Amino acid sequence: MSQPEITAYLKTSCGWSKGVRAIMDKYSLTYTEKDIILNPAFRFEMEQRSGQPLSPCVEINGVMLPDISGEEVEAYMLEQGIVTANDVKTDVPLNAPCTDAQHEAMAREALGIKMNL
Repeated sequence: MSQPEITAYLKTSCGWSKGVRAIMDKYSLTYTEKDIILNPAFRFEMEQRSGQPLSPCVEINGVMLPDISGEEVEAYMLEQGIVTANDVKTDVPLNAPCTDAQHEAMAREALGIKMNL
């Protein structure tokens, strides 16, 4: 099975983003991570490529999967034959939202980055 070309537009610390990362680890997939919190240009790129503002978004072999969980990424890759099912357990939930505290921390972090520019 050849290595797929994967770009993941993720938040620094988010339940759904952690789920996507866990799937990439579960299948030992190499991917390009674009942190949309640390780099607002990546958020803009994600919105342009996906046509919407919600994350995570994962592009696999040129197919954009917008606003997706790790669980959904795994299902897509299994369905497309990109990966073969395995019994590796992940250390985080694959379909968990960010908590309000995580959202507040990301907002503070983004504000701090803008203020330091």
